[in-house]
Amino acid sequence: MSLPRPLVVILGATGCGKSRLALELGRRFSGEIVSADSMQVYKGLDIITNKVTQAEQQLCTHHMISFLDPLVSYSVVDFRNKALSVIEDIIDRQKIPIIVGGTNYYIESLLWKVLVDTKEGKICSATDGGVGSGTSSPNRKEELEKLDSQDLYKRLAEVDPEMAEKLHPHDKRKETKCCNSGLSASNSVTCSVSLSRSLQVYEEVGVPHSKLLQQQHQEEGGGPLGGALRFPRPCILWLHADLAVLDGRLDRRVDDMLTAGLLEELNGFHTQYNQQKVAENSQDYQHGVFQSIGFKEFHEYLTSNSNCSETREKLLNQGIAALKQVTKRYARKQNKWVRNRFLKRPGANVPPVYSLDVTDVSQWEETVLRPAAQILESFLKGEEPTMLPLTMESDQYEGKRSRQVCELCDKIILGDQEWKAHLKSKNHQYHLKRRKKAEAHLNTHSSPGSNEIIPQDT
Repeated sequence: MSLPRPLVVILGATGCGKSRLALELGRRFSGEIVSADSMQVYKGLDIITNKVTQAEQQLCTHHMISFLDPLVSYSVVDFRNKALSVIEDIIDRQKIPIIVGGTNYYIESLLWKVLVDTKEGKICSATDGGVGSGTSSPNRKEELEKLDSQDLYKRLAEVDPEMAEKLHPHDKRKETKCCNSGLSASNSVTCSVSLSRSLQVYEEVGVPHSKLLQQQHQEEGGGPLGGALRFPRPCILWLHADLAVLDGRLDRRVDDMLTAGLLEELNGFHTQYNQQKVAENSQDYQHGVFQSIGFKEFHEYLTSNSNCSETREKLLNQGIAALKQVTKRYARKQNKWVRNRFLKRPGANVPPVYSLDVTDVSQWEETVLRPAAQILESFLKGEEPTMLPLTMESDQYEGKRSRQVCELCDKIILGDQEWKAHLKSKNHQYHLKRRKKAEAHLNTHSSPGSNEIIPQDT
């Protein structure tokens, strides 16, 4: 009996060479590549979304790239359903599916079984079986996002105080990493929730979101980070580089994009899809392909009517600087997700991760391709790789979403680590210094013998 084909997942920050490794492994091991990038599913913006070239796609079969109109709304549920069908077909043909991309919640939806899927009113358990049905609008989450955040928080506190305790009152749409969640929602990760999302779940299911998550933990193979693994033995490779080296690489990549025609691509896309929206003041950089890193950073440049070359040049340089900055920030976020999701909380439903250092690309063959091939060969034979997976000291979930109120800064802080960081922040230290100065001033002027004239009661 032949062993089942392993699911290969290549993780890593943008600019680390994930697509290169996927292509080389695909050609060597008769694999097919499944893109897990929320922006590459759309047609257009090939340069800014860093799609593989047509020539590269000819070398190895690629899926889930450039099949959607840019104006079509597409959720992680849509992705999961289509991608799983593609993966099953690849495995049935005795090929190896290779998942590669930088959208974390897309990857999570493939690795873990989820609990809640409110798309079209269908509710699924962690084993994808029906447990209920809802009747609210499929766009209910977007409708809720338009309401005042304080009103949303008050509503949620009434119907699900346990979940409200884990969320910030301003998390109307922004997805908050709550690591005991198992949602599948547009613009969220498998362990993310928001005020609007939790209210949507309650309205459609009639059961508090927190109770559904508790059920998920009790599913066979489930745990505090989500449901059971979909595939029994995924082969996960993590490409990472020295931060300073990666930053320089990302800066050069932006420069290469400009040389490749980035501005022409952005101008053409803006004229075709966004110009009318800007004129109507209805542009939206929170949904669809308009979320792409790079498009909104050039908004001022694209919409400027100035004929002054100096003004245009200034706006262009600002866009380039912003693109470089946000790309570096995104890379850090991607690596942080790998550490938090895979390394800090090991368990039965968290697969091992094998580390590949891509700092020195001149050593690619020795430090990346060869060890990656050896690891995959071991998986194909049903053996443990000679290379050991990464391990890190695990964090306890206890206190991860603890709630603290800083009256001094008028802020609500969620999480022990976030609270510690807040106490050390410049903003908190500034307010603390002001309060101490005010208290010292008050004590000086209210002490006996001071020259302050104290009014007498009349």
